[in-house]
Amino acid sequence: MIRILLSILFMLVGGMICISAQEEETDYKLEERVKAKADERYDEYSFSPAIDIYKKVLDKGYTSSDLLKRLGNSYYFNAKYEEAANVYQKLVESYPDDIEADYFFRYAQSLKTLGKYDKSVEVMQKFKQMASTLEVDFDADYLEKIEANSGRYEIEPFQYNSKYSDFAASFYEEGLIFASDRDTGNLARYRHTWNAKDFLDLYKVDADSISNGTVVKLQGDVNTRLHESTSVVTKDGTIIYFTRNNFLDGKKFKDEKGVIRLKIYSADLIEGEWTNIVELPFNNDSYSVAHPVLSPDEKRLYFVSDMPGSYGESDIFMTEIIGDGTYGPVVNLGKNINTGARETFPFITPDGVLYFSSDGHSGLGGLDVFATKIAFDEYDQPIVNVGRPVNGPTDDFAFIIDNEKKEGYFSSDREGGLGEDDIYRFSEKNPLVLDCIQEVTGTVRDRISNEVLAGATVKIIDEENKEVSTTITDAKGNYVLQLDCSKGNFVRASRDGYVPAEEYLTKSYGKPRIVDFYLERDVVTGGFGDDLAKLLQLSTIYFDLNKYDIRPDAEIEIQKVIVAMEKYPSLKIKVNSHTDSRGNDAYNLWLSKKRAESTVAYMISKGISKERLQGEGYGETRLVNECSNGTPCSKDKHQLNRRSEFIIFE
Repeated sequence: MIRILLSILFMLVGGMICISAQEEETDYKLEERVKAKADERYDEYSFSPAIDIYKKVLDKGYTSSDLLKRLGNSYYFNAKYEEAANVYQKLVESYPDDIEADYFFRYAQSLKTLGKYDKSVEVMQKFKQMASTLEVDFDADYLEKIEANSGRYEIEPFQYNSKYSDFAASFYEEGLIFASDRDTGNLARYRHTWNAKDFLDLYKVDADSISNGTVVKLQGDVNTRLHESTSVVTKDGTIIYFTRNNFLDGKKFKDEKGVIRLKIYSADLIEGEWTNIVELPFNNDSYSVAHPVLSPDEKRLYFVSDMPGSYGESDIFMTEIIGDGTYGPVVNLGKNINTGARETFPFITPDGVLYFSSDGHSGLGGLDVFATKIAFDEYDQPIVNVGRPVNGPTDDFAFIIDNEKKEGYFSSDREGGLGEDDIYRFSEKNPLVLDCIQEVTGTVRDRISNEVLAGATVKIIDEENKEVSTTITDAKGNYVLQLDCSKGNFVRASRDGYVPAEEYLTKSYGKPRIVDFYLERDVVTGGFGDDLAKLLQLSTIYFDLNKYDIRPDAEIEIQKVIVAMEKYPSLKIKVNSHTDSRGNDAYNLWLSKKRAESTVAYMISKGISKERLQGEGYGETRLVNECSNGTPCSKDKHQLNRRSEFIIFE
């Protein structure tokens, strides 16, 4: 039953199709007509009758790559993995040059389900070698990683399982809501031709305690004669979001192929019954939308769809719940989470862990349950397989957990179950450890001059004082590092001639952190006669033509000198001021003295003792370029000579 909701989210309503093939007929044209009938059923996603027809044709000795592909897929999409693997093997052996990459992927998945992991890896290597648009996560060492993460759960069957399909539990009050086709009162005309099973309805454990409850159908207008499954109820218990066939007000709607898609609907709880059924606006008759789940703050709705723009057969999407029946843009969670295969059945914990099922990430076979951290619109954290015993060689899906109780439920079609799909209860003995990778960026600067410091060393140090990673700032003083944000970390910056600085970052998942450093010099590494401005990498102090007042840009640089003198109380400097060559020599000497006096006076006004300052004007006697008297020069070149220097004299 679960394959109806898993594979490509397609659904079709039709009668139970019975096709009688005449056993004795051997006419090739007749077999072609029979196969054509099977193709019709296949194209309608009615895989159950298609299997019977294809198998009959194959048993009579008629085969082709197309027949084997369709028969293999019919088995695969009905979770008959052993049969699928056998057919795919024949396909690979008989038609090696007529196989698309996708068939190698399904073949490998079928082999994993049978426990043939070595052969599965071999087939996956072939899949990866082919030019395929089907992007999936493949790690040759995946089994070791899964085993290292296994053994954290104790599981037992859900006590209310039936001999039919029971799956997709969701928390509701003190009990559960789940999907089941246990109502055998349905007529055959309401069975699904995908797998010839009854249609699904929503049930609940109607009790204050699951341990002594009874199972009843959800009351109201939610359940119909078509499929209803996967649901989530708001915390206040007043609104339910659920999956249903494209069916509303007693009418069913099909796409251009005659397929009735899946859609998400909402209902309100009014006087104990679910009513006021509303179709969500991002549904579409041309593709399926299913498996809703709410974010912890209930401001976002996550769901699964095969809508245009999907990376695979089904992807996980998100939309903002604005209110009054309106929703924000639909956002695909991206290629880190979604693959070229199937991602489905999302669930989100209060601390921002997304659990979902996938056969596109490396698993044990069929669908496996995976987890990853999400927050702040970031979906780029590592994907972790939750391991055995939750995951196994068959389909494992619809994982939910109560973090406080360390208990939850998942669904599986594993052997030993009571029905085709069963719900299992689990208790978490050891917490799931998720990698938490966070980027830290920033700039390292001189505290006084504010100049960037290229070549500074920046390190990540953990709480045990072990170096985790290190880098060097680039020409712009920038750095980029990654840390484990599940722990506290120190970020430390250092450079020769400077006092190291560090900042402690607490555990915090989210967007990249920005940590800028402003390093202080350990000493002013200069001596008598050195220009402090050059030592501190200050911009030159310039003056306007024929003026000696402090320009705004010069004021900023002088403030840096003041900070240095406050930092080093023994430092004494002499302000040497200069002019360009224009004007007569006597005037320029006077102007330069006024500039020196103006600079010294400004510094004294800002709190620097006059005993630590001297000033002298040199006129045009110490030009820095060729712009002497009579030499034509540009305005910019002349300005280079109108300057003040800060010379250390003690």
